Amino acid sequence: MTPRTEALTVAGPAGALQCALDRPEPAAQAPRGVAVFCHPHPLHGGTLDNKVVVTMARAAVLLGYAATRFNFRGVGRSEGRWDEGRGEIDDALAVIAAARALCAAGLPLLIGGFSFGGYVASQAAARLGGEVSRLVLVSPAAENFEVARVPPHTLVVQGEADDVVPMRAVLDWARPQGLPVLVIPGGGHFFHGQLGLLKQILLDTLAPRVAL
Repeated sequence: MTPRTEALTVAGPAGALQCALDRPEPAAQAPRGVAVFCHPHPLHGGTLDNKVVVTMARAAVLLGYAATRFNFRGVGRSEGRWDEGRGEIDDALAVIAAARALCAAGLPLLIGGFSFGGYVASQAAARLGGEVSRLVLVSPAAENFEVARVPPHTLVVQGEADDVVPMRAVLDWARPQGLPVLVIPGGGHFFHGQLGLLKQILLDTLAPRVAL
């Protein structure tokens, strides 16, 4: 993401996992939290360098989080093989544990994911329960995977014109939970030309609130 991005390797359940860590500036400043982001479907070109995932990580870093992106098993330099979405949840949990261990104990945990990564992030958050402070799902793959029920403060962002994850599927998943979905008008699956808007939405929504 930047020349200061740290390349890391984390021990995962199916072998080593390739990770990229970005810390807030200045480097001497302690992060206000730990963020881990999950990329889109490994069999359809998803990697830790996906532009939507990078945008999510950039927003988190600007908000003071130490942000980690990683490749699921079998992607890039991550070892192992595609496990149809099961082992990939275990990959995410391994990276989350490692990312938290790199920072001071007890920091707030933010988990995010895009598309297939949104499914993984939701399931990882469900397993971690109250340990997760914020959850951010962008176009979660609600049509082809079992996206978990999520806490009411979850931020869900969806493109109106998404032709990969239909808005209908996301709304059908969100409706029984009474969960708001923030819709970007005209937005496609990869938010071409709208990544700046997506980043601003994340900054505005996740910024610490000042008590009145």
